Amino acid sequence: MSQTSAERAKALSQNLVEILTSYEEELMALEREAPAMGQLRRAVGITIAEACFLITDESVGQTEWAPPASGPAPRASS
Repeated sequence: MSQTSAERAKALSQNLVEILTSYEEELMALEREAPAMGQLRRAVGITIAEACFLITDESVGQTEWAPPASGPAPRASS
C-alpha cells in the first residue's frame, strides 16, 4: 500500500473511531435498560478496536485488511 493510501486509511479509521465512540457510550446506557443491546454494543466496540489497530499498526498492508481478490475467503476448519 502506498504511503498516501496508508495515511488515508489511518485518517478514515480515526474518523470512524471518533464517530463510533459516542454511539458506543449511548449503547452502554441503553444496554442497562435493554440487555439485547449488548450485541450491538459489542459489534461497535469490535469495529472501534479494529480501526484503532489500523491506526497504530505501521506495517499493515492491503493484503492484511482487504478480502482476497481471487474469490471467497477460505473457511476456517472446525
